[in-house]
Amino acid sequence: MRQGEYRSIRMMRRKWEVFPGHNQFCCNGRCMLSHETGVFKLTFVLIVVTGALFFIFDAPYLWEHVHPVLPIMGALLFAWTIAFLFRTACMDPGILPHSAIQESEFYEKAHFEQNQTGSSYVPPARTRDVVVNGKAMKLKYCFTCKVFRPPRTSHCSMCNTCVQNFDHHCPWVGNCVGKRNYRYFFLFLFTLSLLCVYIFASVICHLVLEGKEEDNSFGDALQANPASILEAVVSFFSIWSVVGLTGYHCQLVATGQTTNEDIKGSYSRKRDPDNFNPFSSDSWCGNCFYVICSPIPPSLVDKRGFVSYQYEVDYGIESHRDQYGSVVATQQPSFSSGTAVRSAHGPGVSKVIEDTVQLHTNMEINDTR
Repeated sequence: MRQGEYRSIRMMRRKWEVFPGHNQFCCNGRCMLSHETGVFKLTFVLIVVTGALFFIFDAPYLWEHVHPVLPIMGALLFAWTIAFLFRTACMDPGILPHSAIQESEFYEKAHFEQNQTGSSYVPPARTRDVVVNGKAMKLKYCFTCKVFRPPRTSHCSMCNTCVQNFDHHCPWVGNCVGKRNYRYFFLFLFTLSLLCVYIFASVICHLVLEGKEEDNSFGDALQANPASILEAVVSFFSIWSVVGLTGYHCQLVATGQTTNEDIKGSYSRKRDPDNFNPFSSDSWCGNCFYVICSPIPPSLVDKRGFVSYQYEVDYGIESHRDQYGSVVATQQPSFSSGTAVRSAHGPGVSKVIEDTVQLHTNMEINDTR
């Protein structure tokens, strides 16, 4: 590679630098988080501080007076919890890319020509009908991302992006929970629940055993171990919330639902006895296997790709320099009817929706006028 070409590549921006959502990136686009990370930092500090106090003040006593396997189990739980936390927080949850200008203009122009009754503008169809495993479902059009959202996809107002299999936006992990990171979110809750129960039980065991020693009492053990009392209080109150949330998600995993679907009552049979979940397998074992063991689909967002001239044209990206000389990217999509159309598809309908639904069944699509 020539030196001039190498310099030109280094000067090119990457796609995460012009990403239209509200997410923030680090490690040159390798890690992707929400723009609000204060609660996530609090979660990390609480886990690390509580774990550090345990390993400093309680683990040595358990190693010497009970069995070395107990501190080792605690270290494994602590490491898994931190790993699953960062895995959930720093990965793409399943973001659906915004459509290119040509794609959105193509559909709007085609729909306008089909429904033209005069000079008045007719907006694109807001829904499309699909059939998934015999159940009719509607795909809603997102006017922010300019795409028809595939089944189970919802727009997150915090991140300003559409997320596939949207569960919820969790400030405690600093990210949306969706198709690609729900597994790690569930494992984070599970290991965190075990860690809270383990620390609480181990601290009580430490205090009781130390209180039974000669010339000592339980009150003396409490006075000699204020850090252990703090650990017990934090872990006790965490158990009620974390274990309860873990049990709720166990129920969601077993029934093949997301938090968003459960809150909305998408598959409730109270109003319609024939209503059912088309994405659920025949048994709770199959649903659990799908969440824990199914392959994670690749990210649809090319965060580390270079921004080419064609990419800037397709997505209406313009760059200018601010008063300090740094490059600032602004996305200014226009919807003039004279732009050339590169794609023969509507805004994101054909490829993404078909790939999503074909995981479960064949699909039929019809416009709802």
